[in-house]
Amino acid sequence: MDPQSAEVPMTPLAHRLLRLPGRGTATAYAQTLLESLGARVVPEPGPADPDPALANARSGLPALTGLPGGPPQMCPAPLASCADGVIRALHCIAAPAGDGVLPEGAALLGERAAIAGLRRNGATSPGGSCRLLRARDGWFALSLTRADDWELLPAWLETDDAGSWTAVAAQVAGRAATELVDRARLVGLAAAVSGFPAETPWYTITARGHGAPTGAHRAAPRVLDLTSLWAGPLCTQLLRALGARVVKVESINRPDGARHGPAPFFDLMNAGKLSVAVDFGGDLRLLHALLACADIVVESSRPRALRQLGVLAEEWLAARPGRTWLSINGYGRDEPGANFIAYGDDAGVAGGLSTLLLEVTGQPLFCGDAIADPLAGLHAALATWSSFQGGGGHLLSVALSDVVAHCARFTLPASAGELRARWQRWTAISHDAGPDTVLPLARTATGAARPLGADNGNAVSGWDDGG
Repeated sequence: MDPQSAEVPMTPLAHRLLRLPGRGTATAYAQTLLESLGARVVPEPGPADPDPALANARSGLPALTGLPGGPPQMCPAPLASCADGVIRALHCIAAPAGDGVLPEGAALLGERAAIAGLRRNGATSPGGSCRLLRARDGWFALSLTRADDWELLPAWLETDDAGSWTAVAAQVAGRAATELVDRARLVGLAAAVSGFPAETPWYTITARGHGAPTGAHRAAPRVLDLTSLWAGPLCTQLLRALGARVVKVESINRPDGARHGPAPFFDLMNAGKLSVAVDFGGDLRLLHALLACADIVVESSRPRALRQLGVLAEEWLAARPGRTWLSINGYGRDEPGANFIAYGDDAGVAGGLSTLLLEVTGQPLFCGDAIADPLAGLHAALATWSSFQGGGGHLLSVALSDVVAHCARFTLPASAGELRARWQRWTAISHDAGPDTVLPLARTATGAARPLGADNGNAVSGWDDGG
């Protein structure tokens, strides 16, 4: 073994002893996460966590769940408490640096909707691009987010009569949900069967390199952000709050789609990061120079797409001790899931949330706005920082669908009757707290995000100089 490296433990926080103050659902979830990362956690007395019903309500989730014009609907899973638990775990392993304090986890779940003015829309996602459709044997979600997704519908359904959502609903009504989803994924559409939350780990380690010797890693790691939209940018923004220096890389021809949305949201996710624009079909020298300098890479691309650019995560990890590579994806890095497209709304359905809501409300509903994105971004930040704190050497995978399922199963009642009783109890608690507690809110960005490619000329030197 390289004398300047250390053996990489099986889990990022192996051999760490952590003290966790507090009591309640968020604290319990934080302990679950830290122990899954290998730490030994010692509970300590501390303040009580908010009731999970109130945490859900204050996150804005009920305002984004339910029929349009109907009452807000309470999700029977403690999603907001889980989000708070991630932040609690981050506080446990590292004090924030960068811009200061970490945000409350629950407050992150409704930020995009608050900025864009989105509201609950029943079986249509608040953003409008995903729908729950009734197949012969159950419900499934289909996202038509990109303009060219509609051009794939004839190949998917083997008919030209699929030019509207009404036509699509008619075409799928007599077919099996699993077959529809399998074929949709084959042609490149994002789709998911609405099922019960699976018992699955929230992260996996898919490869190991060499760890840095104890105390040898940088206090402010250099993070290369190859992600877009919500989950990845949120992850790297949280890493920045912990002290990391982040360079955001985008395609010069197809930049982050969130740039075309509300500017306050893009600023919230990307302020304070250096901006680099690369022609992925041309000169890649700047990309490879940044990769050579980076301590941490966070990406949300399919492995095949990166390999076509000459970027192999396993080789990058092995080239220098102490590195961490974090992959955010829909269904993992292994085949066939590595090839499946996923967005926050359909991944939330894949994780089981719509099935739980159907069980308690009798209605096919989306839970929140692209809920898998902020949940995955939070968990990805914890996995990444845990690896960094433990000396690195990990290739980590965080799948949107797995994170949602992990949260949905936390403290899940054993029977449908108990689930309905919980939902009724939580709904009453939320109602008693008042309607002002269920409106989604958003933070104010610390500044404006950098223009596309503004730092092409100084990204590498700016990184080295602490810029």
